[in-house]
Amino acid sequence: MIPFADEKLLNLLIQYNPWWKGIPISEKMAPPHHRFAYYEATKLLFHPELRRFVVLSGARRVGKTTIMYQLIQNLLGKGTAARNIVYLSFDNPILKLGGFEGVLRAYENAYPTEGTLYFFFDEVQYAENWETWIKTLYDTRLNVRLVATGSASPALEKGSADSGVGRWSVLKIPTLSFYEYCDLLQIPARPQLESGIRPTQLYRLPQSDLTDLMTRLSSLQQHFYRYLSVGGFPELALSHDDAFSQRMLREDVVDKVIKRDLLTLFNVRNPLQLEKVFLYLCMNSSNIINLSTMSKELDGMNKVTLSNYIRFLKEANLIYISEPISVEGKGILKGRPKIYVADAAIRNAVLMLDDVITNSNEMGVMVESTVYKHIAAFYYTTNAQVGYYRKLKENEKEVDVVVELPASRILCEVKYRENSHIPESDAIIELANDESKKTRGALVITKRAEDYGVTAHHTRVPVIRIPAPAFLYLLGHSEKEGYAAKM
Repeated sequence: MIPFADEKLLNLLIQYNPWWKGIPISEKMAPPHHRFAYYEATKLLFHPELRRFVVLSGARRVGKTTIMYQLIQNLLGKGTAARNIVYLSFDNPILKLGGFEGVLRAYENAYPTEGTLYFFFDEVQYAENWETWIKTLYDTRLNVRLVATGSASPALEKGSADSGVGRWSVLKIPTLSFYEYCDLLQIPARPQLESGIRPTQLYRLPQSDLTDLMTRLSSLQQHFYRYLSVGGFPELALSHDDAFSQRMLREDVVDKVIKRDLLTLFNVRNPLQLEKVFLYLCMNSSNIINLSTMSKELDGMNKVTLSNYIRFLKEANLIYISEPISVEGKGILKGRPKIYVADAAIRNAVLMLDDVITNSNEMGVMVESTVYKHIAAFYYTTNAQVGYYRKLKENEKEVDVVVELPASRILCEVKYRENSHIPESDAIIELANDESKKTRGALVITKRAEDYGVTAHHTRVPVIRIPAPAFLYLLGHSEKEGYAAKM
């Protein structure tokens, strides 16, 4: 590490921690609206019995730093001494070079403290040997609680596996769910819902109650279109300039990750190749990826390199990888994942798509990607596997999203089109009717607000049609109520 005088490091600390001088945190830095991840982080940080550090992982601009400031605001509101709360961003070049040891030395020499100390380290992956230092803090300073963030998860998760077992928990923060989007914007049309409503159990409702519920949810349709266009990034969702938001998305979320974060973390020698791979995946989002085909279409790019780049993009929270799930033990597309861009708005910004709402093909891709993201995020804290099913024979029958639970599975097929009819021979119908496949719930995600209810098929498990905005909003409502793994 390059040695810096304590005075220089202390001046930097004072700039980062204005509450030491009695300056309150602005509402812009710590808005009153809280994401679901804030409550999860709060449980871990303030747990009375289990001491765990918290690591927040997610794409740029999903609100990780905001959650940190909200936690700091919470502490100050409870009367925690201001100088017992230390915030640092290791994106700063001085802190990158000074390292943990120099910063902590400067802090402790200037401000002897008593009681619990709360450290908040932003973009921690830029600090050299960060996992070793956090491990040392955990093991040697029982009075320390810590929250760290990172935009690229590989270093965070590797550090968690190597040093963090039993010491810290990684919370992945996805982009805003549709429910969170509506809540953030305080959309007047959002309905107040009763507790206990679960999408897979809608068939249990009397028809009059189901009609009333779907009617109340239908008012969200117009907001769903904008959510798909600019969507899951809080600051951009709140902006009134959608075109400017898409530009910011390209520059801040995509370009900085590909041209800086990944180059630093993985020593990528050819960033142009990586950009081409991401562009290709954006153009083929929701499709099954064949590395041989992809290699040919990208001028013979090496398949090992392609595979590595796909992994880098996943670990940078720019894409999801959906692996095939077998419901029969054979006859699936082994090693052929589906790729989804992490948020429909990212894809729109990269491809600079106009009038996507009027393009039925583009809407189909965006909705399927959004449905997958919501389900994957909903089950993230469980041991469920979220993938897809496709049978090699019989015209390669497919189910878009399959949730594999320990003793059962849930099926979800996206039919975002004017006519959502599915034949008796469709995979979701066959699997819902076969007791040996252990299907617990079956959903068909539709387009039109009036396209809802149990399908006409006589299956062992009822197959439920539900419009996309209604499904996503109900899933978010279930998450708010704490119904993890209970879709």
